[in-house]
Amino acid sequence: MKRLLIPLALAGLSAATLSAPANATAPTWAKDPLAPKPADAYSNAFFWLDANGAALRKATQYRWDAKKVEKLVATGSKTPDDGKPGMVAPPTKAPTLKVKNVNLPRTIGKVFFIDHKGEYRWCSATSVQSRHRNLVATAGHCVFENGKDDVFDKWVFVPAYYQGKAPYGIYAGAYAFTSYDLDTYDDYDGDFAFVAVHNGFQFDGDKQVTKAEFDKRAGDKWSKDVAIDEAAYKKCYDLHGGESPDCWAKLTTTTDIVGPDYKDKKRAYKEVDKDEFLKAPKGDGNGTQEPAKTVKDNVTESEYKAYKGPGYRKIDEAGNYTITHYFLGYWVKESAKTDYFKTVFYVGIAKDTGRVGDVVGGQGIAWNQPLGGKVMAFGYPADPHPDGDKPFTGVTPKWCYGNTAKKTYQANMFRVETHQVLKCSMTGGADGGPWLLRYNNSKRTGYLNGVTSMFHDQDENNRVDYISSAYFDGEVADVYNKANYAETKKIVGPNGELLS
Repeated sequence: MKRLLIPLALAGLSAATLSAPANATAPTWAKDPLAPKPADAYSNAFFWLDANGAALRKATQYRWDAKKVEKLVATGSKTPDDGKPGMVAPPTKAPTLKVKNVNLPRTIGKVFFIDHKGEYRWCSATSVQSRHRNLVATAGHCVFENGKDDVFDKWVFVPAYYQGKAPYGIYAGAYAFTSYDLDTYDDYDGDFAFVAVHNGFQFDGDKQVTKAEFDKRAGDKWSKDVAIDEAAYKKCYDLHGGESPDCWAKLTTTTDIVGPDYKDKKRAYKEVDKDEFLKAPKGDGNGTQEPAKTVKDNVTESEYKAYKGPGYRKIDEAGNYTITHYFLGYWVKESAKTDYFKTVFYVGIAKDTGRVGDVVGGQGIAWNQPLGGKVMAFGYPADPHPDGDKPFTGVTPKWCYGNTAKKTYQANMFRVETHQVLKCSMTGGADGGPWLLRYNNSKRTGYLNGVTSMFHDQDENNRVDYISSAYFDGEVADVYNKANYAETKKIVGPNGELLS
């Protein structure tokens, strides 16, 4: 990279002891918040899991222009001289998880986010060993967006992702760390990122609750109006000694409106739009028009988009799709035609899945390693080759195995001067996927020594034949060291409730 700065020692983990140059005063790392608060993290995760993972399935790879893959130019320089090599080992005891293919690490998955155009995107990633078992490594361009809001919105990690499913939970990003040069100058010699993620969670069904419990509940909740007959309505009415908060009569006509002193009367509500509701005078119980009421329904995304009624549609702060219905109350004759409803209230139950490192494990990390070593590169390729051929779907992870080149390479695109390269035909969508040194097939772990950054066509046959990564030097270790101390939180409690 442009600056050859040496990281601080990694306290609490096995690492080489290095010293920094006396003149190393320029910044080497950048930190940005993603969703530090549990409520925001829950909202981000819920956005992707809602409607059985509809948003996850809708997402597409963070797409390169496949027709503009650039040819690399060898710099002639060998392994950059950036101090002593160092590494942090993966956990000695990995979680016991069933993975069908022996070559697939338990740690790899996809990161999902929304770009500045509002499009749902994904990249590849892996969990890595860390002090708090909460780090994910990916490409910097899969987290940071230069010139916009800096970081992408609703960023989450899904290990072992497959077709809208999150088998080991979904992990919302809390803090993102990358090189100062990438964050400030969009310099791809620093195209990597470490993201500290909150504990993961899964949805574990739902339960019906009272109106009071519903009002107190934070997080995923919804209501549903169920038609009932007049006998059930009267029973509910009598049970509460008058009006019930969840049983009500909907007025279908206003021809039988009477005053509050009318002997055989009943309360009924007529639905109006929000503007009429706000303009209407609200009675005090003595006039014709009685105190009004609102009913907010939490609905699915498809129901939200299809709704054409007078209710007011809104996506609330928690990411829920809501339709608020506005009713004006009237006294009407007992014989007036009405429909009867009971409002049923539900809350979603979320289950804490724990820290990502405890659930799927983490890869080790290495820096200042000699070029030319054997690596396994993993990712979820999906883009076509420049010639239009599309051999990958992005549904399942793929891998490449081989020796990295013994020299660094440069490319005019994104100021690349010292990338390491690997012969590999994976295409876009594999961005952010890990390059693992010393990969052990039986343990499915190795040492992270790169992440896929760019794709190249060296023989100019309109097909990707090389991928490249930032060289993992002391600056990478410095950024990792900062991320290593980032603490994150549980976002759901033992009863599935959202924590504050």
